[in-house]
Amino acid sequence: MDWNRVEGNWKQAKGKIKEQWGKLTDDDLDQIAGKRDQLEGKIQERYGIQKDRVRSDIDDWCRRQTW
Repeated sequence: MDWNRVEGNWKQAKGKIKEQWGKLTDDDLDQIAGKRDQLEGKIQERYGIQKDRVRSDIDDWCRRQTW
């Protein structure tokens, strides 16, 4: 799935993102508002993961989603 679909379905995606990355708060997700670069940054901040790994993890997560 491409990121445009995630962004377009952000309200639904927020719950699925919280399941995957539980350290993200509702406020974090509201601020991110579907912007992938902001999601990457927030995951890096909360989990201490390198940017390349975060990008790969998000890509993997997107591929597993069904809408």
